[in-house]
Amino acid sequence: MSLTTGLYRLGRGAARRRFLVLGVWVLVAGAVFAAGRIAGPALVDDFRIPGSEAERALDVLRARFPEQAGTTATIVFHARTGTLATPAAMAAIEGTLQRVAGLPHVVAVDDPTATGGEAGISRDRTIAFTTVHYDEGLTRLGRAAADRLSAVVAPARAAGLQVELGGPLVEFTHLPEPRGSEIVGLTAAVVVLFLAFGSLTAMGLPIVTALLGLGTSLAIVWLISHVGDIPTLTPTLATMLGLGVGIDYSLFIVTRFREGLGRGLAVGDAIGRAVATAGQAVLFAGFTVMVAIWGLWVSGIPFVGLIGSVASIAVLVAVAAALTLLPALLGILGRRVDALGIGWPRRRSQTDHQGIWARWARVVATHPWRSLVAGLAVVGTLMVPMFSMRLGLDVGVAGKDSTQARAAALIAEGFGPGVNGPLLLVAELPTPGDASAVQAVVAAVRSDPDVAAVTQPAVSANGRTAVVTAIPRSARGSSATGDLVERLRERVLPPIERETGATILVGGATALFLDLKSLVAGRLVPLIATVVALSFVLLLLVFRSVLVPLKAAIVNGLSIAAAYGAVVAAFQWGWGDRLLGLDGPVAIVSFVPMVMFAILFGLSMDYEVFLLSRVREEYLVDRDTVESVATGIRSTARVITSAALVMIAVFLSFVLNESSTVKMIGFGLAVAVLVDATVVRIVLVPSTMVLLGHANWWLPGWLNRILPGLDIEGEGSLPPIEPREPYQVFKMAHDGHSKRRLRLPPR
Repeated sequence: MSLTTGLYRLGRGAARRRFLVLGVWVLVAGAVFAAGRIAGPALVDDFRIPGSEAERALDVLRARFPEQAGTTATIVFHARTGTLATPAAMAAIEGTLQRVAGLPHVVAVDDPTATGGEAGISRDRTIAFTTVHYDEGLTRLGRAAADRLSAVVAPARAAGLQVELGGPLVEFTHLPEPRGSEIVGLTAAVVVLFLAFGSLTAMGLPIVTALLGLGTSLAIVWLISHVGDIPTLTPTLATMLGLGVGIDYSLFIVTRFREGLGRGLAVGDAIGRAVATAGQAVLFAGFTVMVAIWGLWVSGIPFVGLIGSVASIAVLVAVAAALTLLPALLGILGRRVDALGIGWPRRRSQTDHQGIWARWARVVATHPWRSLVAGLAVVGTLMVPMFSMRLGLDVGVAGKDSTQARAAALIAEGFGPGVNGPLLLVAELPTPGDASAVQAVVAAVRSDPDVAAVTQPAVSANGRTAVVTAIPRSARGSSATGDLVERLRERVLPPIERETGATILVGGATALFLDLKSLVAGRLVPLIATVVALSFVLLLLVFRSVLVPLKAAIVNGLSIAAAYGAVVAAFQWGWGDRLLGLDGPVAIVSFVPMVMFAILFGLSMDYEVFLLSRVREEYLVDRDTVESVATGIRSTARVITSAALVMIAVFLSFVLNESSTVKMIGFGLAVAVLVDATVVRIVLVPSTMVLLGHANWWLPGWLNRILPGLDIEGEGSLPPIEPREPYQVFKMAHDGHSKRRLRLPPR
């Protein structure tokens, strides 16, 4: 049994047992969602980078100085009026520190009145902070420890003080503050679907399917977070993907179903054929998206790989819902799918539109060189800023209004920005208690002009390991701090190692983020090569052509490069900082280009498949490249445009999120889909296909013999059509003349 036949039977079976399928979906989704809500999220950002210097420093601490290997949290006290020297304020602070010291896994709470960089009181005595030391790492403590810390500081807030929490424990276990961006994107999608279908009933089907799938996906992510270190960005990314592809995949199938009804098919047959054709393309597109996202493991960064793999669950559930739940809903509605239709949108959606898209298709097909040059000029202009991309060190997901962001701002105001990004210098001493080596490290680091303070060394019980904390003068995410880390590693510390025999490693969160930035820069090209190669093979199998997948890889890369350029211009250059809700220009978060590429390359295949499958279908009729390209654009442009608008609305809505990381991803995905669905899909792809002519479908004979056959959106292996009307003749017209006729026998 072929895949097409299997999907046809799946669609008809789901429609025939529609209430059973719907009931199973509701029960399973409800049970999973209830379990997820009860368990809640337990998300942790574990930025371990195997083999990096910062990771080696942490390994040394775990093995030889475990009391220094645990994570930390920061508590910041701010007097809204007056100073912290009042008896009431001092009592609130002292009581808070006593309660914090009694929390599980807390081994030390630094005294704010002491000097040294890990605690202190500002000169004007309005801001104080302390560092809380834990005996376990983030993965063991998780969000529960941060929630307990938040609970014990509540009395100080009740006493009138502003109390904010920061540090790794809080920063890397808490989600971005919700701002209802999903509702905005969903509302925009509703408008687009209504204009596409002209029917409130048809519009509701993709929305219901996507929401049920999304709720199930998020609950699964929450449950998985209790058995692994799932990054805090994952639910947000899963929401983007779940809403975007969930609505789009349902849109394609519903459109095909309505076309089947328009051809006079019985409801069951129309559902089966929609699932077998558009559903097969959905299955392929969803698998391509997941394969591309799984390619993030090539980065060698577990944190990045986990984001992609777990977020891809939303794509898997969306495909499953489109192929099973949606046919059941279509079976329930039947021909009432167009109920509650209103005016011209419905009439427009039910006709084989011969207006703007037909004229545009003719222009591109008859003027391929002009179209190609114009499209490349647009994409090339958008790409220009990409070449000045600067990756930053900040990777936090929280927005500027979160407690951790407010804590960092208060510390920077009272003590300098470098206090938020301390460096840990871990020294393995040649002999126990070698004070000369430790003092040499302290003196050398303290003499660096970019170091604001150096704490007293902490030496392990056996005297073999020492830890020195250095406070930079600049902020954690600044280039000056990155230069300081590189200078310490390459110029300042190596001479001391040679003279004393000690091994000195620069660690801490800031150094780890610098290692992450360097690794991303080195692994981006292998990631791109891997994802492109996998996509090439998949398209080769589907379209049995060498040039079609090669061209797809090139033009998809151009759309992604254009998105990179737009992100750099908007965020790094600051052209859109006010519109994006930013205080000014920001560097590109180091792992964002990787995540964007994997997602976008997968999503771009959706439109590639839907357009090229129709072009190939037309080409096989009469081998006329110009006519097949023109017909392909004309017949798919409306649905592709509608699907793209849905994606753009969903992705762009996440710009409302407080996190700059989420803003970058949402904005970049929206721009890429816009470029892909307009310039690439209806200009570059058709113009290059017209220029290549018959060579588009060239395939060496030896390769043709060994490739398995796939029939995306083909009806060749389906059962004979079951018409509803007694006798109909359907005409597929192109520019006023009949291209082919389909005669249906009497019922």
